[in-house]
Amino acid sequence: MANEVRTRYAPSPTGYLHVGGLRTALYNYLFARAQGGKLLLRVEDTDRTRLVEGAVENFLDVFDWLGIHFDESPKVGGPCAPYVQSERLAMYREATQHLAAAGHAYVCFCTAERLDQVRSDQQARSLPPMYDRHCRSLSTAEVARRVAAGEPHVWRMAVPDHQTVEIHDLIRGDVNFETATIDDQVLMKSDGFPTYHLANVVDDHHMRISHVIRGEEWLPSTPKHVLLYRFFGWEPPQFAHLPLLLNPDRSKMSKRSGDVAVEAYRDKGILPAALLNFVALLGWHPQDEREFFSLDELVHEFTLERVNKAGAVFDQAKLKWMNTEYLSKLDDEQMWNGVAPLLPEPLLEQDAARVRYAVTSLRPGAESFADLAAKVGEAFAPALAMVESWDEAHVNFVAGVADGLSALPAAQWNEFESLMQQFKAVANAQGAQHGLKGKAIWMTLRLACTGREHGPELGRLVGMWGREATLNRLHEAMARQLSAETRA
Repeated sequence: MANEVRTRYAPSPTGYLHVGGLRTALYNYLFARAQGGKLLLRVEDTDRTRLVEGAVENFLDVFDWLGIHFDESPKVGGPCAPYVQSERLAMYREATQHLAAAGHAYVCFCTAERLDQVRSDQQARSLPPMYDRHCRSLSTAEVARRVAAGEPHVWRMAVPDHQTVEIHDLIRGDVNFETATIDDQVLMKSDGFPTYHLANVVDDHHMRISHVIRGEEWLPSTPKHVLLYRFFGWEPPQFAHLPLLLNPDRSKMSKRSGDVAVEAYRDKGILPAALLNFVALLGWHPQDEREFFSLDELVHEFTLERVNKAGAVFDQAKLKWMNTEYLSKLDDEQMWNGVAPLLPEPLLEQDAARVRYAVTSLRPGAESFADLAAKVGEAFAPALAMVESWDEAHVNFVAGVADGLSALPAAQWNEFESLMQQFKAVANAQGAQHGLKGKAIWMTLRLACTGREHGPELGRLVGMWGREATLNRLHEAMARQLSAETRA
């Protein structure tokens, strides 16, 4: 279909999927789905020095987790296979020869040392670093002789002089570049692999890509790509360059900025729906003040016209807030399934009903599965040693609470809500008997059981711990007090 919308996400397998790559993939997905088109995954592995084993599998695994599925890819195949650039080398060599025959590409023998010297000289004269076209005027005979002799060489594009390359960007409008500012870009490297620029154009054409949606950092390269389309006699796709992602200090976000790996957010317990919702709003805005969207709703709402030109700040606090909202909508079983894999093995070996009760009790306000898992772990942590000394009334009060709790029927300890009320009744009764009331009752018991001044509601903690652990905590607190008195 000539007018079919076809977009692509084309990562290099040089590491993990980062949030900038996720946004690019998501916007391509949303645009394609909104237009009834197709989304392709193409692996651009031509930089052989930076390949990371397992990176492609990581991409596919993370996208499966997010629910973003590709219509054509190395995994599912498709009519434009192969979808891995290292498997398409013959096509790039043919394209290079086509350009050379038309006078749009030439052989360059310059060494790395010479190119470094050229750049140094240009920097010394405050000139932009560009190739000086040293090899562009070599005769056909000299080129043939040196190539036949096995001299290392690359192929460069022959950028024409005194022309303006006009680009209509769907986000930024009309952008013009003078060819005097465009370098004679290397197209084919000495190792026989193409550069990004050649492979990108050749593949986008043969894969019938209608829209190239990518990061703003690729805008300066776009005139080179438009020239290549012109050299080949091909119709270029439409371009849309997304705004930069920024740190809170408005510096450019990069792989060195900290938590930018999508996998890291999965490991922390961020929900895929929350992450997609959050990332969708990094540069795009809906037509109203609404902030929460399912993936299907994003498809319905998304347009490139509402993508901003200005950079978008990646606000970790907002992501946590958004994830908290999504978590609050999960039922208890979904919450347990998310938290359980993050809990330490010894905790999972305890009474399952009590650990589940802990997850349910502590879930309000949790920012992620990892956050909730940490709260559960802290709830079951051993009591800290107290520094406060008790008088006789406090010791007798704690002993009375322990006696009162030990007298409760065993079945009562499995009725968590009822147990909480029974615990309060025992504590209040013993407080009245020993002259304690209000805050003094609960602070004394909290310090006895946890050694901490703050924490979850004590009645719920008792339900989490169970009879034996609760009584042990109270008895150990009294033993510590007795030991301290003996030493004194």
